[in-house]
Amino acid sequence: MNQKKESFLENLNKRHISAYKHLYENYYKALVVYAMDLVSQKEIAEDIVQDLFVSIWEKEMVFISLAAFKSFLYRSVRNASLNHIKHIDVEEKYALSLQHNNEFEFDPEVEEEEIYRLLFSTIEKLPPRCHEIFEMHLKGKKNDEIAEILNISLETVKTQKKRAIKFIRENISPFYFLLLLPDIL
Repeated sequence: MNQKKESFLENLNKRHISAYKHLYENYYKALVVYAMDLVSQKEIAEDIVQDLFVSIWEKEMVFISLAAFKSFLYRSVRNASLNHIKHIDVEEKYALSLQHNNEFEFDPEVEEEEIYRLLFSTIEKLPPRCHEIFEMHLKGKKNDEIAEILNISLETVKTQKKRAIKFIRENISPFYFLLLLPDIL
């Protein structure tokens, strides 16, 4: 292994910002393309890779060799992509089962109002910055517009939106979440 590669791994293991910049510049695009082959959606592929990079930082991972590191990256992206696909399949099956279940007969106007009341009360419980970003998203602002207005990175916007959706999913019933999905995404 040459000196540059050794230095990169050493710096990554020590959580130096320069190593994460190198990681992003040298691996991000290739990993996104790899994920897109599996999930077929660029935004989802980008989220998968971004989550992996955040995980490496937060978990303070240590790598013993460049080969082990590369293997970890691609294996992690593959596993996360396959998990995403499985999750989508489960959601679709659940939505179909709810459609065929007669227990859910309701007045659409009353139910829609209740669903939105529940959504907005859940959004109010988000942390302040997450709340601000998600409300801007709901008002139709694009990620890059939000980043520019708030003077934050595009990745921060994506991460905060993802956290908001996860929080909403965890705090309202799956049935309501599926009904809201087109409006909040």
